[in-house]
Amino acid sequence: MPDFAISANPAVQQQLDRLNLLSPGADILGLERITRLLDRVGNPHLRLPPVFHVAGTNGKGSVCAYLRAGVEAAGLKAHVYTSPHLVRFNERIRLAGSLIADALLAELLAEVLDAGGDIGASFFEVTTAAAFLAFARTPADCAIVEVGLGGRLDATNVIADPAVTGIIQLGIDHQFFLGNTAEEIAGEKAGIAKPGVPLVTMRYPPSIAARVAEVAAERGAVLATLDDAWDYRIEGGMLIYRDARGSLGTPLPALPGPHQAGNLALAIALMRHNRSLPIPEAALAGAWNARWPARMQRMRPGPLHALLPDGAELWLDGGHNEAAAEAVATALARAAGGRRVHLVLGMLSNKDAQGLLTPLAPLAASLHAVPVPGHEHHAPTVLAEVAQALAIPHASPSAGVAEALREIAASTRHGEPPIVLILGSLYLAGRVLEANDELPD
Repeated sequence: MPDFAISANPAVQQQLDRLNLLSPGADILGLERITRLLDRVGNPHLRLPPVFHVAGTNGKGSVCAYLRAGVEAAGLKAHVYTSPHLVRFNERIRLAGSLIADALLAELLAEVLDAGGDIGASFFEVTTAAAFLAFARTPADCAIVEVGLGGRLDATNVIADPAVTGIIQLGIDHQFFLGNTAEEIAGEKAGIAKPGVPLVTMRYPPSIAARVAEVAAERGAVLATLDDAWDYRIEGGMLIYRDARGSLGTPLPALPGPHQAGNLALAIALMRHNRSLPIPEAALAGAWNARWPARMQRMRPGPLHALLPDGAELWLDGGHNEAAAEAVATALARAAGGRRVHLVLGMLSNKDAQGLLTPLAPLAASLHAVPVPGHEHHAPTVLAEVAQALAIPHASPSAGVAEALREIAASTRHGEPPIVLILGSLYLAGRVLEANDELPD
């Protein structure tokens, strides 16, 4: 799907307009275009600092946030490349700790487009080339790179010799590109494995674990799996991590949700197993305090929040598949303490609405379905019908998030402030953050 990125900076917007015209407007996997593009701008991917390369279905962004927090707790500087952005395109590229400046972003996009406008590179490929140029030209101690889609044929997989690779939770996503079974998708994501490089993984069902191990062996990677090379447990309100080098304890993650303990543990395992960047144990234990917007984020007071009654809780999550919804449902049940939750849902048209809503249906007091502006999305009437089929009470379409919040406020009885969760799309989450004056920094 086209990205439709916009910027308030005219110079950046000029390059984004060029990119939208030149790009095929869809995810087209393969390394041929990105390799040609990078060659034309001097192969910056060969001059990166030690790279932490992270793939998976859900949790990649959170793991990258924990990695950054751990690296910075050690007094080191990290470049970070993630996608998509929520509000500002600049969020995709963090240089030595700070979001890339508009002037530099415009300059880099122009350089890449001038060099390779005839290649037909995708939006993500051009962005990747610009990020790698920025990383190669700005000193830092490491680069944290999130896979965009899949792994084996993702544009970021031109990184030939990372310090460590990792795969977080695996599940069904992007079947059109990656395969129709969990095993096929796992094999594609494991394609980031490199000869002699540690591949740190979570616990998977046997058939998926076998496929990951098969790909790792084919590529000569050093497989470091949960329960084998490392493990973790929750004890006394702490996360206890253990591997062959010993144990360490850290506070539980600041990010809400019990699933975040596994994400933090994987990040610690990645830092412990990386081949190039020593990170002190005290810094590893500081990774817990990472922040990552739109992942079970409790919204602060702001223009959107003000549409709800006093005492209401407004939560935001960008989860858009069943595995994400299961984690959100667990976190939400804990946060709600037995109270029913009002859902505000907007989803892209290529996502599975029933799969997302099934784990959340038992917690729902109502559902208000909304569009995702600027993107191809499920019609709110269709989402409402899916919710009704799952026996979610009071499921109906709304014109937008603000209208949905007003409708929830109007239906709430006095003295019973509601709990509201907005979810279903990171693009929608970006609109919500902007409307509530909570820009990611």
